Amino acid sequence: RARPDPLLEARLEAMCQKGCRLVWGDIAALERGDPLPETHDLTPAEVRWLLAELKQVMSVYGARCTAG
Repeated sequence: RARPDPLLEARLEAMCQKGCRLVWGDIAALERGDPLPETHDLTPAEVRWLLAELKQVMSVYGARCTAG
């Protein structure tokens, strides 16, 4: 798998710093197609990458932190 753009990695890191519940909210927003401040200048492919990475990162939390 190719290494992503450092800008995308920085966005991912910044979003993860927001905390578990807010990240789940961001995931839900991205799944609905809603823009986020962190994604306003990204291409659709970059947003898809970011969404997939956020889901992968959050999968380690399981039920310990859920949206809501």
